[in-house]
Amino acid sequence: MSEFDMIYGADMEDLSITLELEDDTVLECSVLARFPVDGQQYIALQPEDEEHGEDIYLYRFSEDENGQPVLGMIETEDEYEAVADRFDEILDEAEYDEIVGDEEDE
Repeated sequence: MSEFDMIYGADMEDLSITLELEDDTVLECSVLARFPVDGQQYIALQPEDEEHGEDIYLYRFSEDENGQPVLGMIETEDEYEAVADRFDEILDEAEYDEIVGDEEDE
């Protein structure tokens, strides 16, 4: 089982988070993945609407004392690059696992 499978289990597929952007746009987003980078948790979100549907939003992730998600801004370019690189690796791993899984099914 890859790290992606452990964090992107069946229970995450149905999760969504509502984002309010700086311009007061409200977006309902699907949770693509939650993953660690250097000891900090991050979350990748994809808007469910057609206008923003190809965008991916990356945020720091934590939970409050009630278990509710808390999103935080990624503060530096270096931090963003590290998080984006790790998310790309997760996507590559998932694609590889899907390809290998398809070959095993044949």
